Amino acid sequence: MNTKEVIRKEIWALLQKHKVARFPGAEGRIPNFIGAEACAKQLAETTYWKAAKVLKINPDSPQRAIRHRALAEGKIIYMAVPRLRSDKPFIELDPKKLKCSPYVASSIKGAGQHGQPIGIAKLRTVDLVVCGSVAVNRRGARVGKGGGYSDLEFALLTEQKKIAANTPIVTSIHPLQMIDGEIPMTEHDIPLSAIVTPDEVIEIKSKFPRPKGIYWNLLPQEKIADIPVLHKRSG
Repeated sequence: MNTKEVIRKEIWALLQKHKVARFPGAEGRIPNFIGAEACAKQLAETTYWKAAKVLKINPDSPQRAIRHRALAEGKIIYMAVPRLRSDKPFIELDPKKLKCSPYVASSIKGAGQHGQPIGIAKLRTVDLVVCGSVAVNRRGARVGKGGGYSDLEFALLTEQKKIAANTPIVTSIHPLQMIDGEIPMTEHDIPLSAIVTPDEVIEIKSKFPRPKGIYWNLLPQEKIADIPVLHKRSG
């Protein structure tokens, strides 16, 4: 089984080789890709999308079309503040309160300018989680860009009962990001309920156990010190 870092490098190189990565390139990030908008359309046909009123969506470029569609349909979005470095570590985008278009608010810059910073205790219950990925497999294992923030955000919201045990977790990817091999999964890694590509939605039948909260023994002290909500709790 390859390490996550090996998998990341292989996928970044593959996307670049096939010229499906959009500006500014794939390496070092959740890669934006040709077909990202079609993923939003595919996701919008699912029952869990139609039922969801509140979504947590990552702030990366390939999921912008999903954020745009959610806001245009009147859904509330929560996006994490970069690296969770705020006492109010999430931004709430409520279409009823926005003074700009859904498209403007769906960008990272627009969300920061027009969204409302909010503490975890004041978040509504999340109906659907959308995360970005570098690589996935059909068992529902996922590789992010390596910072561990998606997993940590999920853990924080799970502990505060903002995300339930059956809340769907989906990702949108280019088909080249799907690998056949195994992906290392630890107790703090979030597993996927579904994978959305430009052509289909793949429901995951064999699911890994979900993180039940924060695993303090796995967190470096410097990360705890850098994230206010963790630093307060550790003290």
